[in-house]
Amino acid sequence: MYMPRIAVFADVQNIYYTTRQAFGRPFNYRALWQLLSAQGEIVHALAYATHRGDDGQTKFQDALKHIGFTVKLKPYIQRSDGSSKGDWDVGIAVDVMTLAPEVDTVVLLSGDGDFDVLLTRVGANPGVRTEVYGVEPLTARSLIDSASVFHPIGDALLLK
Repeated sequence: MYMPRIAVFADVQNIYYTTRQAFGRPFNYRALWQLLSAQGEIVHALAYATHRGDDGQTKFQDALKHIGFTVKLKPYIQRSDGSSKGDWDVGIAVDVMTLAPEVDTVVLLSGDGDFDVLLTRVGANPGVRTEVYGVEPLTARSLIDSASVFHPIGDALLLK
């Protein structure tokens, strides 16, 4: 039996802040992995995060690696004006464009509307489905509309 090949791209900061804001609870990456594994073979799983060097964050990143994710880190930069930088949008887009031809399904965990053009482009290939997991009220409508399927994050994908 043919198992669809799946690539997962997790915008860790976006998912962290949106699930915290909407539910006061963190996202359950293990539950997502189990859900997707039942639908096909996860051949790529990338989690994009910022590196601040604190122990809690390091333990979380180790847990993601244990589940099966490759964790990509970018330094967290605090600017002198108080703003911060740790954005992975371009890195995620490059990886999605590079890996999409190798899979049947691209799964994006994010609510960031900047990815709508990316998913529209990837989804134009008739052999590739695009799926988005996001917190519905905090996910850009343009991103929801650009995906083949939108999965609102709810209780089943949150830690207790």
